[in-house]
Amino acid sequence: MDIEELQSFVEVADAGGISSAAHRLGVSKSIVSRRLSKLETELGVQLLARTTRGAALTEAGAAFREYAARMLADFDSARETILPAGPLRGRFRVAAPILFGPSQIGPVLAEMARSHPLLRIQASYSDRVVDLISEGFDCAIRSGHLQDSNLMARRVGSIHGKLVASPSYIDAFGAPETPDELSRHQSLMQGTESWRFLDGDQPIVAHPQGSFKADNPVALLAAAVAGLGLAYLSDCVIAEHLASGALVPVMVRYPPQPSGIYVVRPPSPHSSRKVRVLTDALLVRFGGTAED
Repeated sequence: MDIEELQSFVEVADAGGISSAAHRLGVSKSIVSRRLSKLETELGVQLLARTTRGAALTEAGAAFREYAARMLADFDSARETILPAGPLRGRFRVAAPILFGPSQIGPVLAEMARSHPLLRIQASYSDRVVDLISEGFDCAIRSGHLQDSNLMARRVGSIHGKLVASPSYIDAFGAPETPDELSRHQSLMQGTESWRFLDGDQPIVAHPQGSFKADNPVALLAAAVAGLGLAYLSDCVIAEHLASGALVPVMVRYPPQPSGIYVVRPPSPHSSRKVRVLTDALLVRFGGTAED
């Protein structure tokens, strides 16, 4: 068996189908199928049960998948050990937010591709929180205040924002002066998140309420401009509307606590060199520090 056979098997196992695995690997479905057939012949056991809906692991396949994944990880570690300064190579899948990913992460990935022509970069820009392991991502760029998880995270920068409202909303309902007053206002949210403010150096957590929710900051911006409620948005989103007067900062005595920009990767004692190179480049771009 060879590395490409193992890679194809793990991709099919994680993606649940040959088509999805072929897309991740950047090869045709026929190539993936040939690799799988060769691997099963060499092992003398069926690893995958093909169906019209995809491919499911057999009992033997489920057991072998863990060994195969470890072998691939060991191979990558060994290659990076003996070629610590060589060109990056192989597939590199990165997920990033749609709001600032294309403009801020895109140029960094483009430079990585230019510097490492053997690297196959696949970037996915979406506000959806991807499952790094099951969807086969090497890492993700996430912003905000991270929830506890078993993922490894490295902060590479900060995001500053403001609590804002339109003049029409303030004329109709007033503006909150303290976090305690937020419960009497309509807040525009992405979900059931909490908002974090600073009273001097002391953090304060508030739990806003509202009837308008959207999973994208640009949609929340539009709702705030329309006078539907208060919005907790980053400076890069609201700068133009603050300058025009379409939005006004409120509760300025309690500024939002700066949130972070993070590189998040699956749990492992050591990150891959590809992730480290991206992390170092983002530290430079966002002005982060070398500390974890």
